[in-house]
Amino acid sequence: MAQPDSKKVFFENLTGAGKAIAVLTSGGDAQGMNAAVRAVVRMGIYVGAKVYFIREGYQGMVDGGEDNIKEATWESVSSMLQVGGTVIGSARCKEFRTHEGRLKAAHNLVARGITNLCVIGGDGSLTGANLFREEWSGLLAELVEQGLIDGDAAQRHSALHIVGMVGSIDNDFCGTDMTIGTDSALHRIIEVVDAIMTTAQSHQRTFVLEVMGRHCGYLALVSALACGADWVLIPEMPPEDGWEDKMCQKLSATRSRGTRLNIIIVAEGAIDRHGKAITSSIVKDLVVKCLGFDTRVTILGHVQRGGTPSAFDRILASRMGVEAVMALLETTANTPACVVSLCGNQSVRLPLMECVQMTQEVQKAMDEKKFEDAVKLRGRSFENNLRTYKLLAHRKPESELPTSNFNVAVLNVGAPAAGMNAAVRSAVRVGISEGHKMFAVNDGFEGLYKGQIKEIKWADVGGWTGQGGSLLGTKRTLPAKHVDKIAEQMRLHNINALLVIGGFEAYLSLLELLEARGTHEEFCVPMVMVPATVSNNVPGSDLSVGADTALNAITTTCDRIKQSASGTKRRVFIIETMGGYCGYLASVGGLAAGADAAYIYEEPFDIRDLQSNVEHLTEKMKTSIQRGLVLRNENSNENYTTDFIYQLYSEEGRGVFDCRKNVLGHMQQGGAPSPFDRNFGTKISAKAMQWISKKLVETFRQGRVFANTEDSCCLLGMRRRNLVFQPVVQLKGDTDFVHRIPKEQWWLKLRPLMKILAKYKTSYDVSDSGQLEHVVRIRPKESDASAAMTPLVWSDRGRLQMAAERCSVSMVIWVHQVHSDTITSIGCRATDRMHI
Repeated sequence: MAQPDSKKVFFENLTGAGKAIAVLTSGGDAQGMNAAVRAVVRMGIYVGAKVYFIREGYQGMVDGGEDNIKEATWESVSSMLQVGGTVIGSARCKEFRTHEGRLKAAHNLVARGITNLCVIGGDGSLTGANLFREEWSGLLAELVEQGLIDGDAAQRHSALHIVGMVGSIDNDFCGTDMTIGTDSALHRIIEVVDAIMTTAQSHQRTFVLEVMGRHCGYLALVSALACGADWVLIPEMPPEDGWEDKMCQKLSATRSRGTRLNIIIVAEGAIDRHGKAITSSIVKDLVVKCLGFDTRVTILGHVQRGGTPSAFDRILASRMGVEAVMALLETTANTPACVVSLCGNQSVRLPLMECVQMTQEVQKAMDEKKFEDAVKLRGRSFENNLRTYKLLAHRKPESELPTSNFNVAVLNVGAPAAGMNAAVRSAVRVGISEGHKMFAVNDGFEGLYKGQIKEIKWADVGGWTGQGGSLLGTKRTLPAKHVDKIAEQMRLHNINALLVIGGFEAYLSLLELLEARGTHEEFCVPMVMVPATVSNNVPGSDLSVGADTALNAITTTCDRIKQSASGTKRRVFIIETMGGYCGYLASVGGLAAGADAAYIYEEPFDIRDLQSNVEHLTEKMKTSIQRGLVLRNENSNENYTTDFIYQLYSEEGRGVFDCRKNVLGHMQQGGAPSPFDRNFGTKISAKAMQWISKKLVETFRQGRVFANTEDSCCLLGMRRRNLVFQPVVQLKGDTDFVHRIPKEQWWLKLRPLMKILAKYKTSYDVSDSGQLEHVVRIRPKESDASAAMTPLVWSDRGRLQMAAERCSVSMVIWVHQVHSDTITSIGCRATDRMHI
């Protein structure tokens, strides 16, 4: 996305010369930690600093020695990106909790001139780092007094700067949307659930799965949502008294409807309303005793911590590692310790101890049995997950369902994308819950004009979340040529609303149907689109359902391709990815796979750039890293084809390296959807159906639905952290119709990161980096609009939210983010959750 030139910072202005940075991992390991370590090391070296590994966490810092505190090189972090756990080791260190232990650690750091620390761990590890920082001057004074260092050394190293990154599979840290390792842990859980479901169906069994989460139920909740589990038990929201009977009734009801399996997911810290533990064995015994079902228990344990990190965790960790080094370069003696967090699509810095205190507030609320408060403190994402799960998993009896008399049709349009089936399942069940009659259309608009439409029931979509592709069938056919027949079918089946799930073709289809309203009243109904395409090229949405699964497919394939070169020295691989003219898969996949270059349409390149890349790889082959990876988007350039680039590299690299090429093709569209795509498809489709229900009521007049305004034909897209309904006609100005891409794309900001980590000199847009500080002006309701506005500065979203909740009147809040060009006006009530 284009930004003003004034916000571009060249790294010559952010020099690390004369500075020493150390990186350590502490506490429990998490997939993606190695990617963070790699990013810190390479970014630190890139800006001219010395970078050190501290092995075995704080224990290595206390013990010291060449083996524990060792200088890192560019090559020493090669091949770390795809490795799970932490290569530099992690350990619990009781000695660091003592004053004597921290004194030893300070001595070991000063001996190497280290005054900058990147700590990757949980809230305990980060709290320990902050205490160390606060004691630093006193520790140096003691070392001088003991004669272990001289006064000059104490003066030169007078301040310790620390930056934290949260590595935790539990996603239990307030202040960040996602912690390093959480997405990968969800991958492990869903892989096991998918495998268990096949054996459970074979024997008509009930499986009770215990997942990690001693204090946080995020993994249990999201995996339950992603696999459509029958019941979930989490510590933040214990079940109401009498839950045993309700759960057994639910399981019995699903079996009576022909379901051959039941899945119950239990967080290891699950409790009842009285604080008593609910274990997986207790749940199993209950099911066997009350229902007599064949029941098995699977405790996943450390499987969740292991394995290869997902594409999301590699990208998240890489972004955080680069941002952490930038934070250390910009820090001063008076700068408070910060933690690098993810806020929507932005890497931001938040005050460390404020985030730690907010995290501790969650546990305090749970200890005091204020469970509703605990859920709210977990954040909006957690709340939405819980609300959506309840909406989809617990079917009301027919007698309790409202009756709307509205008919809603669901169809898939464009190429298949993993997660489409989860979106359809969600739409059908939410629609039925709201009293609508739901219709499924096979083969998109082609099927609609041919009359391939039938009613679909609650049970018909059971088990759809884990299915790849499109079970409804999908075609690229646009409606304009068959508009008369489509209108006839909509009139015949009395279709009152359309939910279209698909990619750029779905967007074009809504524009055509909107145009056809002038001649066919049948299209004067609410219509909404959910973006679903591996290309992620739909305007109005940062992300599309299916893109994450494709990214993981690309990343996994690149890992295997790079591994094949481990026994063959000096080889470069040229990989072609999908995406049409959109370079999302090539760029973000390149960052996740550790590529040396990624050629895309949005960033024009010529023969000089190709030659420069060849020379860069030639230099690389002189080091111990004797393999290269180059990605090319399929339509990046009509003349510089994959074959041309392969032949160019082969010729120019003759005698230095040889080349291989691979066209990934349709494997990027296949496979089971990732946890993210299952979740995203489920939640965005549920929200779309709720919008449809609202619009149906608003536009129902004189016995019929009539909607002909622009805002009755919308695209529901993810914008930073929010799902936003946008009239499709208003998105036309943001669209490059010739190349089927948005005119501005946020992920272009990530391209410099890939180049930096591949050792190219470049510039980096820091417009979304830095302290997340909010200037808030609050005024009373419009009745007193002339009242003076009071400016307040908040550096933490949690504190801002609590301030809003203390207000007893409606208000208007203007939020200005320091590094953003936009000012957002938000109307809210005291009971609203504030999420900036």
